[in-house]
Amino acid sequence: MRLAGAGKVYHGMCKHLPERRNPTLQRRLIMQRIGIIDLGSNTVRLVVFDVERHFGRRLRPHEFREVLNEKTVAGLSAYVVDGVFTSAGIKRAVGALEGHLVSARNVGCKQMYVFATAVLRNCSNSKQAVREIERATNLSIDVITGEEEAHLGFVGASITQPLGDGLLIDIGGGSTELTRIEGGRDVANTSIPQGSVSSYARYVSLVFPTPDEREAIRKAFATQLGNAPQLGRNLQAYGVGGGVRAVAKMVGCMAGREKAVKQLAPESVASVLALLDRDPSQFAHLAVKAAPDRLHSLVPSAIILQECLAAVGAESLAMCKYGLREGYLLERVLS
Repeated sequence: MRLAGAGKVYHGMCKHLPERRNPTLQRRLIMQRIGIIDLGSNTVRLVVFDVERHFGRRLRPHEFREVLNEKTVAGLSAYVVDGVFTSAGIKRAVGALEGHLVSARNVGCKQMYVFATAVLRNCSNSKQAVREIERATNLSIDVITGEEEAHLGFVGASITQPLGDGLLIDIGGGSTELTRIEGGRDVANTSIPQGSVSSYARYVSLVFPTPDEREAIRKAFATQLGNAPQLGRNLQAYGVGGGVRAVAKMVGCMAGREKAVKQLAPESVASVLALLDRDPSQFAHLAVKAAPDRLHSLVPSAIILQECLAAVGAESLAMCKYGLREGYLLERVLS
């Protein structure tokens, strides 16, 4: 920290003012470049952050920024056969991680943290697969539970401002995380082992699901949602993650916008599915613009989101800027 004018020559003075530093602030503020890799069911994403680390208090939005954000659409859930993550899937995961490590080194990032979600959490050979990937990449992989995933999504979503009472929805490739919020705290975290990509893999034969296939996705998710703990009614909904964001982008594209909308109404989500019924060609062309890397998972995401909003009687959903990766940075790395 500099005093005003420190190091400058003033007219009428014979000497430079000495530069002064506060040693207490120097000890408490450290600049760090940190890489986070999210090993997901559909994508493997690297985000490199520059962080002003202030010891003794929580991270604020202006104290970290993205230096690099890149993803590989690895489709790892497609490599789970009869519950087993195959050797081909392990090879695919290793290749994606190695590519991201090169990118991280290119921007001078030496601190790397990797966490994995549903694809490695739910496979029957999880420990073996993780060991093989760790051995090949020399990385340590943190396989987080569904409840931890929901909690960390809440932590990230709360960075910009406290969230009011409601339900936070995160539709991933292999699971859907639901967080009940009361009094600014996450009081119940639920993970449903059905996501957009796993729904596609199990129920869809081509790219976009037929009406019968959409109904099969809906019934399967509704059954699991019905078995989840009571979530409440008439709640404000919040959204994080790629699945919800893809639907928000599609709604924006249908309205002639280039970006995702920040608020989603249940009627908007229903209009996405209605367009697929009414004009499959127009739907396909808009989907290519809105979510080219999520064509196969867009409709399952919309179905799952529609069911979640209906289950709690939400009248609107507000998109949150930050989510799981930022929550992991804040609570698992900086804490």
